[in-house]
Amino acid sequence: MGALESRGVLRRMSDMLELLMKRMDILARLENSTDFHKGDEARFPLDRFQPAAGLMERIQAIAQNVSDIAIKVDQILRNSLMSAKMGDGRRDQCEVPRDPKYPDCAGKVEWMRARWTSDPCYAFFGVDGTECSFLIYLSEVEWFCPPLPWRNQTVAAPSPPPPPRAQAAFRSDLARLLELVGTGKESLSFMKKRIRHLAQQWLRAARRLEQKLKGRQRDQKHILVHIGFLTEESGDVFSPRVLKGGPLGEMVQWADILAALFLLGHSLRVTVSLKELQSNLGVPPGRGNCPLTNPLPFDLIYTDYHGLQQMKQHMGLSFKKYRCRVRVIDTFGTEPAYNHEEYATLRGFRTNWGYWNLHPSQFMTMFPHTPDNSFMGFVSEELNKTERQLIKSNKVGSMAVVYGKEASIWKGKERFLAILNKYMEIHGTVYYETQRPPEVPAFVKNHGLLPQHEFQQLLRKAKLFIGFGFPYEGPAPLEAIANGCVSSQHPYAEDFIGKPHVWTVDYNNSEEFEAAIKAIMRTQVDPYLPYEYTCEGMLERIQAYIQHQDFCTATSPPPPPRAKSPAMQSPPSVLALSPNATHLVWSPSASRDPRAWPPVDSLQVWVSETRHACTETCRRHGLVCEPTFFRFLNKKEVFLQLSITCESTEYEMNHLYPAVAENVHECYLQKEPLLFSCAGHNSKYRRLCPCRDYREGQVALCRDCV
Repeated sequence: MGALESRGVLRRMSDMLELLMKRMDILARLENSTDFHKGDEARFPLDRFQPAAGLMERIQAIAQNVSDIAIKVDQILRNSLMSAKMGDGRRDQCEVPRDPKYPDCAGKVEWMRARWTSDPCYAFFGVDGTECSFLIYLSEVEWFCPPLPWRNQTVAAPSPPPPPRAQAAFRSDLARLLELVGTGKESLSFMKKRIRHLAQQWLRAARRLEQKLKGRQRDQKHILVHIGFLTEESGDVFSPRVLKGGPLGEMVQWADILAALFLLGHSLRVTVSLKELQSNLGVPPGRGNCPLTNPLPFDLIYTDYHGLQQMKQHMGLSFKKYRCRVRVIDTFGTEPAYNHEEYATLRGFRTNWGYWNLHPSQFMTMFPHTPDNSFMGFVSEELNKTERQLIKSNKVGSMAVVYGKEASIWKGKERFLAILNKYMEIHGTVYYETQRPPEVPAFVKNHGLLPQHEFQQLLRKAKLFIGFGFPYEGPAPLEAIANGCVSSQHPYAEDFIGKPHVWTVDYNNSEEFEAAIKAIMRTQVDPYLPYEYTCEGMLERIQAYIQHQDFCTATSPPPPPRAKSPAMQSPPSVLALSPNATHLVWSPSASRDPRAWPPVDSLQVWVSETRHACTETCRRHGLVCEPTFFRFLNKKEVFLQLSITCESTEYEMNHLYPAVAENVHECYLQKEPLLFSCAGHNSKYRRLCPCRDYREGQVALCRDCV
């Protein structure tokens, strides 16, 4: 069999097997999501489901067969190529270089010998089965081997300084954005409808922020927005259901992200298909094992876990190179202990969405669950004075909305619902197809899944909004508070809004629950919306992230202040004891990097109690934990400044460090910067916590961070 015939056989065989694997994958998703489709409790992230074990085993077996067959056919191909070369009297004169600066070169060449036909992308870059082509590829496309001396190696002229970047200018019209979003999916129609509905609020907010920034220079970024969960390859189970009322949370947030990025004046591309993603990234033809054909043309990429996985599968080594530019829209957040692959594996932190080894702030959440991630948020509709008065006058004081779209969530809540029914008419939005779910009591007026505008009208009449079940932190409770409801059981609202708008009660304590219902019925509340969930608040937050967050440049602590005496053995700390000697602050004599963000002047170092996370410790002092500052207090001398005795000091990987075990006077410093975490506590440790101030109504930003 000739070389071309062998290559054709291999490609046809691989393509057939790949098609079979895709069909098996579709079956796996169908098997996994059968129950989910019946009531997919709004906004449960699909990337946290796993296919059934049996189907996965079959898929893996097929994958192994593909690999084995590819190797065998490749051997035939290589033998054929070598025979052809010998017949033509040609020899492959290249030898694998032995250069200690490239220790992986020989191993990579061996891999290429066995697998170069496994992906057409290698042939795209000129690999033809010869040693020379392997070495050219591994030295010029990838970087595992040294440059070959006989190749044309032109001495690179000094690069001219890059031209000044275009400046971002606030936009005053959203029509172009609606074109960028595209058509063809109901989910896209929903997002465009939301953008149109809030257009005037967005435009007014953009004008206010533009005035606030007073002409400040802002670099325009080239941004790719890839909504992975809407691609056909990920299943896209959202689009068919979106116009029937749910799930809407992800699309609400994505619509708001698109509006904010566009109005801030950045250059956008929007993709909702794998083919579009590959085209925009510059993915070479093949199966994703090779780097991109050109440097990445985008400064930032906003995507989700589906999109992140697609990028990893198709960018080859370029994914590792450019992943610092990615921002992952992550509804519930990913704490550092779950993000760090080695640590999570060793400690048994099992998850279907972690192990990415990104900087934790690259994950952007719907609510500020933990300061370890960046708070992206969404927008709730702002009411004018007339609308607020109309809502107050139309409130039904004895009406409650109980939020739980899936019938199973209502199971076991009969006693709690019976108490509530004594005082209020209960309304629900439980999904069902033909028959009313038996888990929902007969006295509940069930509306089924409601379109967004009808659900808003329901909230504007209700006095009380109660959410139970999953998800605990969707947009609905915040929308209820913005429409004048009293709400409950929502962590963000409990921490940052509180009474009278938010009440937290124990459903299992009948007396406590009944007393709370009576008190709520006597309580008058006005519609309330935190600034960070307004259009202006979201614009302000995102523009600060874009201008200041940089995960591609390594950061290091600034030089310490000058020593007062040359006899000092170690440089003094950049921290100093506060005037009341309760905590540490930035030393007045320490240098300040004007580019540092957040500004170091906002730092305060407090020591937690045992069983307290840094999030709680900082909040008790009216502050928020700032993980960016951990690097300044991960030093032995900081323990001494806080009068903490350390009989021993160890560097270890632990998401609770730096910390002290006071009962044995053992101090611990963090060995892995990716594990710096505001979350987590233990009865053994008191943690060193980096705290900062924050702007009222905008917890993500310090007072001087705008």
